[in-house]
Amino acid sequence: MRDVAIIGIGQTKVGEHWEKGLRHLALEALQAAMVDAGVDRVDTLYVGNMLSGELTGQEHLGALVADFAGMRGVEAVKVEAACGSGAAALRLGYIAVAGGMADVVLVVGVEKMTDATGPQNTAALAMAADADYEAAQGLSFVAINGLLMRRYMYEYGYRKEDFAPFTVNAHANAMNNPYAMFRVRVTPGSYTRARMIADPINLMDSSPIGDGAAAVILVPADWARRFPQPPVRIAGSAVGTDAVALHDRRDPLVMEGAALSAYRAYQQAGVGPEEIDLFELHDAFSIMAALSLEAAGFARRGEGVRLALEGKIGIQGRVPVATMGGLKARGHPVGATGVYQVVEVVQQLRGEAGANQVPDARIGMAQNIGGSGATVITHILERME
Repeated sequence: MRDVAIIGIGQTKVGEHWEKGLRHLALEALQAAMVDAGVDRVDTLYVGNMLSGELTGQEHLGALVADFAGMRGVEAVKVEAACGSGAAALRLGYIAVAGGMADVVLVVGVEKMTDATGPQNTAALAMAADADYEAAQGLSFVAINGLLMRRYMYEYGYRKEDFAPFTVNAHANAMNNPYAMFRVRVTPGSYTRARMIADPINLMDSSPIGDGAAAVILVPADWARRFPQPPVRIAGSAVGTDAVALHDRRDPLVMEGAALSAYRAYQQAGVGPEEIDLFELHDAFSIMAALSLEAAGFARRGEGVRLALEGKIGIQGRVPVATMGGLKARGHPVGATGVYQVVEVVQQLRGEAGANQVPDARIGMAQNIGGSGATVITHILERME
């Protein structure tokens, strides 16, 4: 097995890109990554995407993106793992380079969602739930997370407003991210007054869908210093799974897939949560942020919200999260999200995060979640000295 490094990153702004299609968004991100890396060819292309067939009528994205990018003939496939598709594509790229099957791999996550209506998006996203026992019974993802949040509040005695710091922090950080969808400040008061969607989840608990693409270039770590940008090593890459349906899990308030994924990544990287300088978590909903902090070992069970209430998740905190806005404010183009998270960790480790820079960031972690926790992919990145 070879060590693997990221030598190039690229991203588009997340938003409503009426004038751009899937292939155009993917091209913009991958060209930016190739320019950043200083490469003009790749061996393999992995495209992370969840909903292209359902929302745009286009599958076969590997060949489509390769051809549109002038890479006709290169090995190229689409990778799908619900909202974890981006990180799943990165995981396959990592395996290809680590296993010696490819030397230069391009990973791009892309999603085009805003051309569809709200009900179309809700129905499409529900395909990541159990079709027979959740979606067919009328459970959308906001409803599933509403059940989780209500149970969490009941078990641990939290109030609705106690979740506000997750949203406030994400939006404060997005203010300084030119690629974020919602660069607007949110106060605890505006959080509390937001329109209810699925009690107790309101609009400010929920990440917005969007269009966007992000990309990274991977090479063997011993090649990395040949390229212009400061290299970042992938120290850990791991996947954990759990039951797709919430009711099939041993305990709905314990994300076993996330815990397994984080543990395996920690073991591979030879670090623990206390050594992680920032954590790009999958804050699709506020409750997911709390449960992720607990599953990854940053807080004990029932104390993920406490960590936020105590001000420990900010840029200067013990475990900075959503440092460029997270899913909540940067936006959540679902199949691209996992790659956006990794791009943002790389920015931090290179010292390129501007006003959001985590001081002396050396090790960062990104965790991308598919469904309500059924597929979880964790990557630990380390600055190469």
